Amino acid sequence: MQPIPCVTGLPTPGRTLVMGVVNVTPDSFSDGGEFLEPDAAIRHAFELLAEGADIIDVGGESTRPGAVRPTTSVELQRVLPVVGALAEAGAVVSIDTMRPVVAAAAIDAGARLVNDVSGGRAE
Repeated sequence: MQPIPCVTGLPTPGRTLVMGVVNVTPDSFSDGGEFLEPDAAIRHAFELLAEGADIIDVGGESTRPGAVRPTTSVELQRVLPVVGALAEAGAVVSIDTMRPVVAAAAIDAGARLVNDVSGGRAE
């Protein structure tokens, strides 16, 4: 068996990595909008890191059934402050988005991964 190649910039602990999820949405199925405000989302992310998360996945659009899709500008307003603050603090950040413009802006803000549940098919 060949070793799995390392992706530059990602943790390499020699074990399965743990991803903590921070939903910056008013209607998340997992947290009910508890972390919509940037300060609450950032605090939650640091709690997840303290509990052992290796990567923080930040999403500004709910994918729960029946959710209304936010505009691109609303999604950007939700995720960029969180991504930027976490990246600045040294966290490995993933952006959970189906929009290329949001992915690009989040990468510019310091995200290192893109998590697109549509597999690139939404846009």
